[in-house]
Amino acid sequence: MDSAQNKQNAIAFYKTAYEGNPRLAVEKYVGSEYIQHNPDVANGTEGFIEYFERMQREYPNKSIEFVRCIAEGNLVALHTHQVWPDNDQYVTMDFFRFDADGKIVEHWDSIQQVPESSKNPNTMY
Repeated sequence: MDSAQNKQNAIAFYKTAYEGNPRLAVEKYVGSEYIQHNPDVANGTEGFIEYFERMQREYPNKSIEFVRCIAEGNLVALHTHQVWPDNDQYVTMDFFRFDADGKIVEHWDSIQQVPESSKNPNTMY
């Protein structure tokens, strides 16, 4: 298991899908199964592709910044900053499980809108 390669692949997978080519992302980076834990996305690769194709049609000008990437064993965590239309900003944390061949086979995520105010001086990143 190559943690550094898994980190690169997780970022490339997410970026490729997010920027409008989820089918290519699946072809290059997903293994024989794709277990989805986000309740807004259907299980399997076609559910993933459908979701990201719809997001690209509805929100073509969204952007993503990868703030940090952490790998341990067969898991990779991504911490991102996303900006959507009308300057809606979100913090996301995505977790990917990789198989022995370095392919993504499972995904979990958590999404939070960046609040307008905070009780502390710290950023979400």
